[in-house]
Amino acid sequence: MSTDLRRIGEKARRVPRLIFTSLYHHVTDIDNLRACYETLPADRAVGVDGVTKEQYGENLEENLQVLSERLKRMGYRPQPKRRSYIPKPGSDKGRPLGISSFEDKLVELALKRVLEPIYETIFETSSYGYRPGCSQHGCLDALGRTIQQRRVNHVVEADIKSFFDKVNHEWMLKFLGRRIGDPRIVRLIGRMLKGGILEEGLVKVTEEGTPQGSILSPLLSNIYLHYVLDQWFSRVVGPQYRGEAYYFRFADDFVACFQYPDDARRFMENLSDRLEQFGLKLATDKTRRIKFGRFARGDANRRGEKPEEFTFLGFTHYCGKTRNGHFKLKRRTGRKKLGRSLRELTDWARRARVKLRKGEMLKRAKARVQGHLNYYAITDNAARCNTFLYHAERIVFKWLNRKSQRKAYTWAGYRQALAWVRWPTMRIRKDLSPFRRAEAF
Repeated sequence: MSTDLRRIGEKARRVPRLIFTSLYHHVTDIDNLRACYETLPADRAVGVDGVTKEQYGENLEENLQVLSERLKRMGYRPQPKRRSYIPKPGSDKGRPLGISSFEDKLVELALKRVLEPIYETIFETSSYGYRPGCSQHGCLDALGRTIQQRRVNHVVEADIKSFFDKVNHEWMLKFLGRRIGDPRIVRLIGRMLKGGILEEGLVKVTEEGTPQGSILSPLLSNIYLHYVLDQWFSRVVGPQYRGEAYYFRFADDFVACFQYPDDARRFMENLSDRLEQFGLKLATDKTRRIKFGRFARGDANRRGEKPEEFTFLGFTHYCGKTRNGHFKLKRRTGRKKLGRSLRELTDWARRARVKLRKGEMLKRAKARVQGHLNYYAITDNAARCNTFLYHAERIVFKWLNRKSQRKAYTWAGYRQALAWVRWPTMRIRKDLSPFRRAEAF
């Protein structure tokens, strides 16, 4: 990051209420655009024009000069985003993505580099998604220690219905105006939001939403939800509650924890109205209030029931016990996430068997399994991770042996091959013990 951009962040930190009226020259700066070009990876999907990073870089300085001039005279117009889909549980069509052209990616990244230092100074600590130094594990760690160590007896898990497709453009620009007083920045972002989507040969106008897949979209969604939810909870509704209240958000997924049932009930009642003010709706089938915490198991047992569980960031959270019989928050891989990971591995192995040699296929399968464990191999989740490893080994064995009519491996030979590629074994990658102090993370 350049010295000028660092100074923007320092100034935003010193003067929290400052409205920045002169930022656009940082976006049009050729050095900033060149740095963005060098940062962008070369192997990403191309946009509607089909231009790759390599092709754009053949006349890089000329292209950057022309782009800078177009930006300066506000003659730059974003191209429509190319619609693509990735698998999504519970959806036949998949999760929609908007793929920007390479030049649009440059401008999006240039905008992000200018805006991010400003907003990082005001974002709440309850927000963890797509922020420097934040991660899903950090969010899970803070949530776990809060439930374990604080007076939490009720949890509200909520889901916003099609959030990225329903962001209201008018409200988005109003929220930007609270910190950004340079009208050219706001106007440029407005053009990007309304740039359109190319799908099945037709360009559809985008009157609402911020497409997933865009470099700028995570930051814009954090800004939107900062004003809609984060600030509302910390400054308005949270202080009104009778007992302790906590809130954690990663992108558009969030949970709230409460000491008293009346507070949890009031939050749910107010939440729907709050979201509707800004063009959003709760997914009622995925939003609920449950009794959860150190007293939940005993209360459920007295009713002849099992204590309720909730799912957040791919993990099912449940009321467990220590060896001494005391309450302990525990997590395991969500059943849907486990099934999805195994199906994705199966689909990949079926395709890879006709394209890759045996050794290369094993190495790439190892990378996929390693990626799963890097996320899910946390405290108290060894059993589900071992289940994943058990099935993953058999999936790869099955499709390796279908490369031809003759079997590639016996089980003994396969075990030797796994040892050769150093196949991952089960060990805890992330210590998320809810008893651990925050400083140890």
